[in-house]
Amino acid sequence: MTNLMIKYQKTTAFMAGALSVAMFAPYFQIWAGVIGFSVLLYLLLNESKTKDLFKIGYAFGFAHFAIGFSWVGNALLIDVERFGWLYPITLLAAGSFFGLFAAVPAAIIAKGRTTIGKWLMFCGAWVVCEWIRSFLLTGFPWNSAGYSLAFNLPMIQNAAIGGVYLTSLLVITLYSMGGLWLCFHSIKSFVLLTMMAVLLIGVSWGWGYWRLQNKEDLVTDTVVRIVQPSIPQTMKWTKENAEDNFSTYIDLSKTLSEVKPDMIVWGETASPFRLDEDDFHRNVAAEMLPQGSILLTGMISYQYNKGFYRPHNSLIVLNDHGEIEWYYHKTHLVPFGEYIPWREYLPDFIKPVANAIGQLGEGDGAKVWQRDGWPTIGGAVCYEIIFPHEIVDEKNRPDVIVNVTNDGWYGESSGPYQHWVAAKFRAIEEGVTVVRSANNGLSGMINAYGEETGALKLNYSGISDIKLEKSLSKITTYGRYGNIISLILCLILMVAGSIKFKSEQ
Repeated sequence: MTNLMIKYQKTTAFMAGALSVAMFAPYFQIWAGVIGFSVLLYLLLNESKTKDLFKIGYAFGFAHFAIGFSWVGNALLIDVERFGWLYPITLLAAGSFFGLFAAVPAAIIAKGRTTIGKWLMFCGAWVVCEWIRSFLLTGFPWNSAGYSLAFNLPMIQNAAIGGVYLTSLLVITLYSMGGLWLCFHSIKSFVLLTMMAVLLIGVSWGWGYWRLQNKEDLVTDTVVRIVQPSIPQTMKWTKENAEDNFSTYIDLSKTLSEVKPDMIVWGETASPFRLDEDDFHRNVAAEMLPQGSILLTGMISYQYNKGFYRPHNSLIVLNDHGEIEWYYHKTHLVPFGEYIPWREYLPDFIKPVANAIGQLGEGDGAKVWQRDGWPTIGGAVCYEIIFPHEIVDEKNRPDVIVNVTNDGWYGESSGPYQHWVAAKFRAIEEGVTVVRSANNGLSGMINAYGEETGALKLNYSGISDIKLEKSLSKITTYGRYGNIISLILCLILMVAGSIKFKSEQ
């Protein structure tokens, strides 16, 4: 079996990469990640040429990312007649580009001095490449390996220390251990590797369990009503449905219940009307609010800048007097979704797509809404929540992050579930509560320990009334130092991998 794997190493690597995708939400098949990364490491440890190592890693990465990001192409199927032909191109583009982030750590292990050293270098380099993926060409840090443990709260508490990249380092180390055993293939090595795995899992789970058992009391008296109407994406932007869509939000927000909401939260671009300019619909929204409460909603707003008005994907706070108290403008825009980079240089065949996409303006970064007697609120619009260490104002940390989004673009796919997982990690990393409202997707509240409350499922239309939980009283280690701890650990592993040890077994 192992001889066949080596003989057809690139095909085997491709199959391992495809299988490994099942370790992510909503499947969480850990065995798939263990087999996938163990097979990859075994193939790499049986190859010495840098060029061939690169090819093996690229084959794995192509499948891992093309399949793992396949849900992105679902947005093109909303208007299948115009854009459906681009779907296979998005798969090829995702695999072709992001495959490099697996090929580079695979090639780097050629510098390892020993078998164990190569393994250490691979683990460290993989996570460094995850970090680079978070900012290169505006970044797309989706499906970091650490997200595969999101179903196990104790195991992901280490994100409060080193973020998702520390969890990723733990995951890659554990999942790839089988590749070492296949190389050594001895009882002694199996026993040692098993002991190492038990130690890593025991320490991580034990500390996480202790942290959860000794957590702060975060509950406040502020009641939040999260609204998720699940309006089909094909109906969301049509002019003839605008009034009905707005009424749907209003009617759900007015749902009678045993509690009076202090805050009502709608999703991304929930209001089809510009509430800062449209007096009628702004007053309708204000009259819907209980006395003294506020509405947080996404909408498109226009801001004057350098001689003209530019649209922004915004989150606003509207009070019950019909006054807009606060704007947050999305800062981290989606390339090829909210703006087209290098638009003027695109080939003619892609221009029909480019012309269908607007050029939104960027916001000024994280900020907070404050009012005496109220929790301070920060904003994150849609996929901004996937970027580690970018969602809070470090000088004025919020009690809660309100994340408005719309995953209706992606239908029944893994995308909405993976988006939710990213929000969970941001909450643990920064020690803040995340309140998430989606037009369609997964909505609810995630507290500073990653515990979920009042979750609304994909395609569910309704509301969730929950008591708001505040942020931690002390800044987490990750909130203070960011990715430095994880990157230093990765560097240590890579340096250790270059040292010649007396014995590998």
